Amino acid sequence: MFGFLTFRSREDRLSPANRAGLRARRLAVRVLTGVLKQRKAFDEVWDRVSAEAAFASLEPRDRAFARAIAMTALRRSGQLRAIVTSFIPKPLPPKRGQIDEILLAAAAQLVFLKSAPHAAIDLAVHQVREDDGARRFHKLANAVLRRVSEQGDALAGQQDAAEMNTPDWLWSRWVKVYGLEQAHRVAAQHLIEPPLDLTVKQDAASWADRLNGVVLPTGSVRLATKGRVDELEGFAEGAWWVQDAAATLPARLLGNVEGKLVADLCAAPGGKTAQLAHAGAKVWAVDQSATRLERLKANLARLKLDAEVLESDAAEWKPPELLDAVLLDAPCTATGTIRRNPDVAHLKSPEDVRDLAQLQHRLITHALGMLKPGGTLLYCTCSLEPAEGPEQITRILDERRDVKFSAFAPEEVAGRGEWLDERGALRTLPHYLQLSDPELSGMDGFYAARLIKTA
Repeated sequence: MFGFLTFRSREDRLSPANRAGLRARRLAVRVLTGVLKQRKAFDEVWDRVSAEAAFASLEPRDRAFARAIAMTALRRSGQLRAIVTSFIPKPLPPKRGQIDEILLAAAAQLVFLKSAPHAAIDLAVHQVREDDGARRFHKLANAVLRRVSEQGDALAGQQDAAEMNTPDWLWSRWVKVYGLEQAHRVAAQHLIEPPLDLTVKQDAASWADRLNGVVLPTGSVRLATKGRVDELEGFAEGAWWVQDAAATLPARLLGNVEGKLVADLCAAPGGKTAQLAHAGAKVWAVDQSATRLERLKANLARLKLDAEVLESDAAEWKPPELLDAVLLDAPCTATGTIRRNPDVAHLKSPEDVRDLAQLQHRLITHALGMLKPGGTLLYCTCSLEPAEGPEQITRILDERRDVKFSAFAPEEVAGRGEWLDERGALRTLPHYLQLSDPELSGMDGFYAARLIKTA
């Protein structure tokens, strides 16, 4: 009498390749929304969302594509927003669903990732249609993205990418502190996806050959590899660990720590703990994040290294005996790591600099109380802000008469005297360590200073 009708969802009507592409793009938009609207760290959002049932079965290639979309959209958000909004005739209403993130992700594909325009546009419009708050803008999204596809490259070529992709408050501070030329070079380096740096236990040259990398002046092995780290030779047997070249310097600046009692405060994820343990120190690794400490323990187990791992607030923990040295990698705004973590530029504010500077001072004061007379405190942050670096050292030296500053010599920092400030503290900037290949160049922005407790 009546035949059965079969209804298919919009997604079912797509080809298998486009269905996978749609899920990857959905994942990217969800992550962008988590960072930009919910103000959560990229890694936190990625781990949570990518584990959901809708995305857990994505092929590694599609997961990598989703990550590339989200990271490119964050890294180039200033340029992309300017391009997209130039084609929107009037501001959209406040209640508009995820239209902003969908357009941002699609523009990243069209302008910088060079995705096929028909797929990027059609699947973005598909996402708009399935979003309750955004679906009324599906015709606008189609029109805007077609114009982005046609004119986006030309518009991007006319932009000052370094300045446009840097928040105004950071740009103005960097120009004031480092000068316009240096600020521009810092911000330009943030636009280049960073390479992978490894700290190897021994024979860096051999591992560089085996992994098709290069040995840096710091001793790290640098790779252009963008694949899964845990699939690289040497990972399973614990021959090396991932650690930016700049981040390897502070632990080395403690000198010979063999047999010494050392605390690594705010230790997770554990690269510096591994360095100290490998160098023969007896290490207390202290961090208040249980989740991050599990990662630290797993890394130490893989590397076959030992340390006393403690879950505690570094501002309150006291060692069982006075120590020879303390390495304090203090919580900071991490503005020196924007090239690796572009979400930092979207999540941090001047208020964060102020609040974290206060915490850093408390931590320095507490750490000095852990030291034997003659003991060493190595204070460091991965921030470019003076309040989270040299201003901390000036303040503590003004307040204390039982502490003296110990300058670094160029030979302690790979012979790079330009990495030392006028006082003799370490200051690296993201555009330092330029190699012949731009994609193998750069390093994290780091500050480190050494203090000796005299009494």
